[in-house]
Amino acid sequence: MTTLSFDPETVNLGGLADMHIHTAPDVRARLLDDLDAARQAAEAGLGAIVLKSHITCTADRATIAQKAVPAIRVFGGVTLNAAIGGLNLAAVEAALTLGGRIVWLPTVSAQNHLSYRGSTTAGINLLTSDDKLQPTLFDVFDLVRQHDAILATGHVSVREIVALVRAAVAAGVRKVVVTHPEMPWVDVPASTQEELRDLGAFFERCYVSAKFLGEEVALAQIASNIRQVGIASTVLATDYGAATLPPPVEGMRSYIAALLAEGFTPREIQLMAGGNPAELLGLD
Repeated sequence: MTTLSFDPETVNLGGLADMHIHTAPDVRARLLDDLDAARQAAEAGLGAIVLKSHITCTADRATIAQKAVPAIRVFGGVTLNAAIGGLNLAAVEAALTLGGRIVWLPTVSAQNHLSYRGSTTAGINLLTSDDKLQPTLFDVFDLVRQHDAILATGHVSVREIVALVRAAVAAGVRKVVVTHPEMPWVDVPASTQEELRDLGAFFERCYVSAKFLGEEVALAQIASNIRQVGIASTVLATDYGAATLPPPVEGMRSYIAALLAEGFTPREIQLMAGGNPAELLGLD
């Protein structure tokens, strides 16, 4: 079992995973490129990382990083934002055929995200005017199911998340992840999380939610949600990569140390940062 301590500098990340890292090249400043992120993660002992972009597919980039840094598993996927055509079935098929493991629903192009930011730009809504899911989503579900990939909810609204999770599970998608439910523009109530958990959803609780500049969510709230909704459905990730933040491996160490200080046990941390991500990513 990974040795864990309250001191971030001595936390051993051996065998754990970070399923949410943003890397360069990107349209915004990132601290590390794909190769440096993989190298740092491998040196820290992480077993796997997932590269995420709001604007482009990362499945092919992950393959290159994996070849350059064979000591760690590197995965990617695609986010269905405007830059790749929104709810673009061809983009989903290409990403999954390239080995992508995650299909993220809209993030920065989601109507919910844009509205939260005060933008008047028309965004992507997963629901039609009569509150039904966009028809294309059912084709997305089929592809995700066929590849046994992960469907992640992105930055859409709680109403969209609930409809999406229910329909995806009904369509046979085995792996559904609610993306950073504590982030202010997502903010899924714990009671709703419990409802989605009972459908089989996982919850990717990101450290950046507790460190987001100017909009911090108390770590105690994240800890409370974990206790209420459950360790078995929680995935710990950093969502680091911004040039203004420390390296992702440092973020993961700090996150683990903070949760240990909140009273979680090493075995519980091991499941949330190791076992649950391994199940979702299909690691041996």
